Amino acid sequence: MSDNGLDRMNRRFAAVLKNVREVVQPSLAKSGEELAGMMRQLAPEDEGDLKASIAVTAPGQTTPPYSQPGGSRAAKENEVLVTVGNVAVRYPHLVEYGTSKAPAQPYFWTAFRLLWKRLDNRTKRDIRKAVRNGWDGA
Repeated sequence: MSDNGLDRMNRRFAAVLKNVREVVQPSLAKSGEELAGMMRQLAPEDEGDLKASIAVTAPGQTTPPYSQPGGSRAAKENEVLVTVGNVAVRYPHLVEYGTSKAPAQPYFWTAFRLLWKRLDNRTKRDIRKAVRNGWDGA
């Protein structure tokens, strides 16, 4: 392959990568909001604190302290985090899994299991489209 062909190929790969980064962010944000919405629907309604603590964290932002799963951490590039809990609500795992005195009221992983295929397909579809457009546009 000549230098000219290599340069053209490198430009195409760069265009594909740029396109994928631009397209995947809104797709992930939409999926995160959809997942959080389903969790809010499934979460038990006591005083509403648990539902209000469900948060979607965009890339570069930090999750609330004491959020589940994993506590406070920053979302990386091309990563959207959906967490439950904060400084005032530190019991989401007890509601999800139950205790010796209270039955489990699953909502977090139930919502994930209900939606994961749909969310995964959305992201894959958007990435495929971005790759096609980036390749053809270069």
